[in-house]
Amino acid sequence: MYKLIILGSSNAIPHKDHANTHLALVGQNRVMLIDCGSNPLIRLAQVNIGIEDVTDLVLTHFHADHISGLPIFLMNMWLLGRKRELNIYGLDYTVDRLEKLLDLHSWSSWSNLFRVNFHRIPEEEMTPVYKCEEWNVFESPVCHLIPNIGLRVEFNKTQKVLSYSSDTEPCPEVVLLSKGADVLIHETGGDSPGHSSASQAGNIATQADAKMLYLIHYPAGQSSSQSLVSEAAKTFNGRVNLAKDLMELDF
Repeated sequence: MYKLIILGSSNAIPHKDHANTHLALVGQNRVMLIDCGSNPLIRLAQVNIGIEDVTDLVLTHFHADHISGLPIFLMNMWLLGRKRELNIYGLDYTVDRLEKLLDLHSWSSWSNLFRVNFHRIPEEEMTPVYKCEEWNVFESPVCHLIPNIGLRVEFNKTQKVLSYSSDTEPCPEVVLLSKGADVLIHETGGDSPGHSSASQAGNIATQADAKMLYLIHYPAGQSSSQSLVSEAAKTFNGRVNLAKDLMELDF
């Protein structure tokens, strides 16, 4: 009934088999994209999601590997004849810069552009992003190099819970977002400022009492680590998986 599709799983440097991390939450009446670092048009076509199906886009933060694909994605949907309005959600910091980016592309001059609604969300713990019949989405600020949010999705009919850390160092906000989650998707960019190691991601999952952990936003290609799952398993007793492009998780 509800599923999350991993459209991309890589950190900032993509690989032929791993696009930059972005996700699609698919329901019966809504499709919510999370981030847009690369143009998701081809990935969406691969999983049979049409351009009119996408209703919402949540941008976690204004780093190039999370937002730079948005101008061409909007242009492509416009050129392909999209009519349905699109809702875009982000912090003031993110939306302010996004509007400047779009202005550089003179997007206001695109004739007959479908309606785009910007929704500014406060940088406060467990703030509702939006609620609908299918799910409720909440955000909390996380610890990154610039203002950034992690997400919690509560599915109304199935009572399942999904959480996503976004790019972050280990922090209490992710534990709160992930409390009792059926699935926690946590970044593993490495033990460095603004990011987390696989071991740290496992520890967050343990603190949150999450049921399952998926590791994402990891180095792909030649720099990839083959030991991420085993590292996380040392600090988390639940099931650990490596998120991969086009993987589908049912909720």
